[in-house]
Amino acid sequence: MSTDAFADREKGFEAKYKLDQEQEFRAQARRNRLFGLWAASRLGKSGADAEAYAKTVVAADFSKPGHDDVIEKVASDLAAAGIAATTAELQEEYAKALVTARQQVAAEGSSS
Repeated sequence: MSTDAFADREKGFEAKYKLDQEQEFRAQARRNRLFGLWAASRLGKSGADAEAYAKTVVAADFSKPGHDDVIEKVASDLAAAGIAATTAELQEEYAKALVTARQQVAAEGSSS
């Protein structure tokens, strides 16, 4: 293989890595929104109120490193409303939301 071929191959790997990182970031943001919508439904919110609440959940992810802040926010909000939810239940819904979000982001990427 020539030097140009190696350089082209390296550029291709870099572009793929960048795309993968962008898609994962989008999937995580969407996961937080989906998780927020799930929590909103548990809180009895719908429509614009549910969307507004989901935005607060997305914003909570920027409170501190990691994703515990999102689960803590939802747990706190549910507890304040008198709605029982275990940490395990919240983590399970959070994980389900990520799977759905990745599927949605991948589908958007393949349709464009």
